Amino acid sequence: MEWKKITDIILITSLITLGVFAILALYQWITRKSIKKVDKRLLWMPLPLVLMVFVWILFDKFLILDVRPNGSGEPSFPSTHVMVVSTIFFLATMNLPKYVKSKVARIILDSTMVVLISLTCVGRVLSNMHRPLDVIGGLVFAFIFTEIYYYTIHKKKAKK
Repeated sequence: MEWKKITDIILITSLITLGVFAILALYQWITRKSIKKVDKRLLWMPLPLVLMVFVWILFDKFLILDVRPNGSGEPSFPSTHVMVVSTIFFLATMNLPKYVKSKVARIILDSTMVVLISLTCVGRVLSNMHRPLDVIGGLVFAFIFTEIYYYTIHKKKAKK
């Protein structure tokens, strides 16, 4: 199987992972009969995704810094596959302790996500879709998005 297909499958896997969290949020909303009673972690999960879409539009339509090395002429920075996969799996890793109580299961899931992120990074370069800097850019943006999410859900309430 070629690397492009492998990275596409990993992208779909990350989107399915995101769907699981969306279903969990919907389940909580329905069973708790109020959106206010849905876990804050789940309610804020769209924030990094919205930021990701904004960055993708910005670099795909307005700030085209480079094109793909395969000659397609498509924008290449940052790697959208890496940005999406990393953002979703970083979010999943941050939220697993709340929803998966087994430490062994969390270690297996976390390790699997690290391997999938790594395969995506390597695969996008080996498939000639991106240069290493594009991949690093995708990772940096994913890190920034998940840090914003982390600080949003962990911010302390100001004392009055």
